[in-house]
Amino acid sequence: MDARLPLAELTRSVLRKVFPDHWSFLLGEIALYSFVVLLLTGVYLTFFFDPSMDEQVYRGSYEPLQGVLMTRAFDSTLRISFDVRGGLLVRQMHHWAAIVFVAAIGVHMLRVFLTGAFRRPRELNWTIGVTLFLLALLEGFAGYSLPDDLLSGTGLRIAQGIMLSVPVVGTYLGMLVFGGEFPGEDIVPRLYALHILLVPGLLVALVTVHVLLVFVLKHTQWPGRGRTGRNVVGLPFFPNYVAKSGGLFLAVAGVLAVLGGAAQVNPIWVYGPYRPDLVSTGSQPDWYIGFLEGALRLVPGVETRVWGHTVNWNPLLTAVVLPGLLFAVLYAYPYFERWITPGPGERHLCDRPRDRPVRTGLAVGALSCYAVLLVAGGQDIAAFVFDVPVAAVTWTLRVAFLVLPAAAFWTTRRLCLALQAREAAELAGGTESGLVVQGVEGGFHPQHRALSADERHAVLVRERPPPLPAGPEPAAGAGRLRPRLGLRRLALRTRSALSAWYYADRVRYPATPGQRRTVEDILAGPDRRPPADGA
Repeated sequence: MDARLPLAELTRSVLRKVFPDHWSFLLGEIALYSFVVLLLTGVYLTFFFDPSMDEQVYRGSYEPLQGVLMTRAFDSTLRISFDVRGGLLVRQMHHWAAIVFVAAIGVHMLRVFLTGAFRRPRELNWTIGVTLFLLALLEGFAGYSLPDDLLSGTGLRIAQGIMLSVPVVGTYLGMLVFGGEFPGEDIVPRLYALHILLVPGLLVALVTVHVLLVFVLKHTQWPGRGRTGRNVVGLPFFPNYVAKSGGLFLAVAGVLAVLGGAAQVNPIWVYGPYRPDLVSTGSQPDWYIGFLEGALRLVPGVETRVWGHTVNWNPLLTAVVLPGLLFAVLYAYPYFERWITPGPGERHLCDRPRDRPVRTGLAVGALSCYAVLLVAGGQDIAAFVFDVPVAAVTWTLRVAFLVLPAAAFWTTRRLCLALQAREAAELAGGTESGLVVQGVEGGFHPQHRALSADERHAVLVRERPPPLPAGPEPAAGAGRLRPRLGLRRLALRTRSALSAWYYADRVRYPATPGQRRTVEDILAGPDRRPPADGA
């Protein structure tokens, strides 16, 4: 077989590929294996689901809905849940896998962001990851809208309102997507094609490219003895990592099977079929869409009449501008940090979050903002449970949305600097040993021990880029060159100011010149020449 299909040379290097052995690198694999479960369960469900909006009277085995007029999409979902052997288990596994898939992508992206694993040469892989996250949100929304129940129909009605809020073209956009006036008869078949063909195909293609880039660019790793920016220390892909990763796949599939069998999710028979004149009480979308729901509830309803067009600011700002800004920032951030960071070299060692106070503070501030919006998505339920007025809850969350991110950023940045200061003190005077000695004068003195070699290595091996200098002012020109020189001067000043804000706050660790040269040698990537005496 090797003579006819000579793959031995190709597979030998792949099978011996080394992967770092750390639990945080498995978060992306949880997303991958949840996606595999999604594909397997989704194929099973396609045999029984009917994506038609033609109406018929229900004659199935669920007695409370006997004789109720519903679409064939809702009827087939009920048949999967109550009449197909194993249908409810597979359907709930599919839904739980979607929830875990999006959550794992989000946590994996957070790990990459906090450790700086998006830096050169991995900017493209970060871009692919953000695109995967966006497609996962779209895929989840399309899938949860397919049963045409009262909850998903309410979500589609909100989506149509968001489309209508787009100035000038909103009406045409809504008519194009729904095939006419809401709800029309085309939206479920179109979402079905999107859900089982287009978006999964894009996901499979991008996941493949994402994994291939990880193989080609090699994995980032945490600093440790023997680990540098020019090697990878860990387990070989075969057989060690294959066995470990295979066990993780079985664990993920098993947990999803337990959740599908024991934890009820999306009970559409409780909601009933969709009717445009009804809205379910206490309706909540899946968690990954909850922040949009919360934003819709927090922004006041304000309209503006401009040039004969009505601009509805509530859905426009919250569901068009806010997501657009979110993903624009995610796409642009690696290039922004590279722009304000001195040195264009590659980075293959992970940052500790405490060593990047501003980056970590930005992440925590964004998470606090998301948490406020998620809570706001259920502000009516919170008001009911705690027996407080809905208006009071809404205004409290509005204030928290403006104040909490800034407070979280400042607190996180100060905590990171405090952790750095503690480590600097431990490097100089040792760490507490837990022993207290009484002196001859009767006083008590805590005993300290020097940090071990591994502990000192983990603390000292960190990149400390200085802020960019202000740089020389561009030479003044005459005539038509002055506006261009003015823009260049403004860009240089903005860049140096942002770099100073980003990198000015840092704690200097006590280290000898030799130790600093050693750290520079360890951090140097394959494209950066280490100092001659840095070994």
